[in-house]
Amino acid sequence: MTSIARESSTATAERALIAERSLIESIEAELAGSAGTAPNAARLIRGAGDDAAIVRARPLCVVSVDTIVDGVHFHLREGWATPAEVGRRALAAALSDLAAMGAAPGEAYIALGIPRGLPEEHALALVRSAAALAASCDTTIAGGDVVLAPALSVSVTVVGWAEHEDELVARDGAKPGDLVGVTGKLGAAGAALAVLNAREGGARSIPGSDTVLERARAPIPRLREGQALAGAGARAMIDLSDGLASDAAHLGHASRAQLRIELARLPLADGVLDVCAAISADPQELAASSGEDYELCFCVPAAERESVESALARAGGTRVTWIGEVLAGAPGVSLVARDGREVRLDGFEHTW
Repeated sequence: MTSIARESSTATAERALIAERSLIESIEAELAGSAGTAPNAARLIRGAGDDAAIVRARPLCVVSVDTIVDGVHFHLREGWATPAEVGRRALAAALSDLAAMGAAPGEAYIALGIPRGLPEEHALALVRSAAALAASCDTTIAGGDVVLAPALSVSVTVVGWAEHEDELVARDGAKPGDLVGVTGKLGAAGAALAVLNAREGGARSIPGSDTVLERARAPIPRLREGQALAGAGARAMIDLSDGLASDAAHLGHASRAQLRIELARLPLADGVLDVCAAISADPQELAASSGEDYELCFCVPAAERESVESALARAGGTRVTWIGEVLAGAPGVSLVARDGREVRLDGFEHTW
């Protein structure tokens, strides 16, 4: 991925060309002010302003790409999402993939699809918010691209690093007898979406709405936790972007094992119970089926339970909740309700 490109992406009027160049220069100025704040910034030899970035490498490079689009992943309209929230969310989603591998963060490259009529200050607010999150996550935004698009889109490529392959965790290492755990709390993003939908339907006040909206609008990629889990013996790991029901199933299928998860054990985010009571939804089922919590779901040998808890405590005190175990059954996930019946839930999935 090149650094911020200076050539026009399409044949446009001269006025549009001038606006594009102005925006690119403003973005580069924003990034120049934050480029040196990350501890790993010294690895960046050339960043925004050249045709490509130059980075000093470590032995292993871990790369992930994530894209969000207005009207699909968010709605850039009153009450749903601000440009600043979109910028943070886009980078957080991509960095969460690095967390799920146990990689150390490095660089990010952001490609913006800008629709006609979007004010320059909105685009800059998006970049500024992403840069602030990057600085807090030891990440350097090293470049990207700007193009004209029919709707606002943000594509983020993130690069993480490791010294040895055994420092990283994939999805396919879970073994029967392993414990299944999650970091943090679940359900805030799903409850926030329910609140926004209810407001569009005319609902005025829903208890717990401010709490879940605040949490959903400021996702936290669990980078330190991912590295701590990798070092403490996690054998399989995934970030909860599409929902526990779907993402735990991915672990099960990749590992050719069954993850048995007890819904009653799920740690619920603050405000979820209140929101679910107001909309008559089951809180555990909402937490299991809704995406974008960006917590980590992982499998570890039962003997490593205390080691994992200690490692996460040292990584910042993030809570770990043990929600199930790995069995030798049919690959996938088994979600068990409080009364012992198996529940069928689906997470988020794009359809065409």
